[in-house]
Amino acid sequence: MAVSTNIMRAWRRPRQVMRELLDQGKREDRAIAYLFVFCILVFIAQWPRLSRRAAGFELAPGAEPPELSQLMTYELFAWLMVWPLVLYGLAAISHLVARLFGGQGSFFSARLALFWSLLASVPLLLLYGLMAGFLGPAPGTQLVGAVWLVVFGYIWLQSLREAEK
Repeated sequence: MAVSTNIMRAWRRPRQVMRELLDQGKREDRAIAYLFVFCILVFIAQWPRLSRRAAGFELAPGAEPPELSQLMTYELFAWLMVWPLVLYGLAAISHLVARLFGGQGSFFSARLALFWSLLASVPLLLLYGLMAGFLGPAPGTQLVGAVWLVVFGYIWLQSLREAEK
């Protein structure tokens, strides 16, 4: 099934989608592809916010705005080099914690659960990025960010439960 269809299904039945992904076998290439597509999409979602910052919005009077190319370079490095390593570590920690509570999964299943949950929740992050670029730190922007956290947390918890059973 298409990834976009699975994303929509994961919002309703995350455990079923995770079970189907796990039934496809241990494919590390698929897990890392989910992670890197997520990281690239989050990087793209940052463009409106970075443009707003480079244009000088929300700076102290007299402060020099940073260059857009500089901001984008740092953001690209962070999302393609640093965050994947952090997320691999978070997946390992989540597996170890699940083991303390009787989890029977593997490090791979915990990685797949985290990486898939991040990718499944990325549509809200794209909306958040647009709102951060156009509205700045407005209450609506913060609300979308909070909704993303709840949706991601729900999908991840349900996916991890399925991965560790």
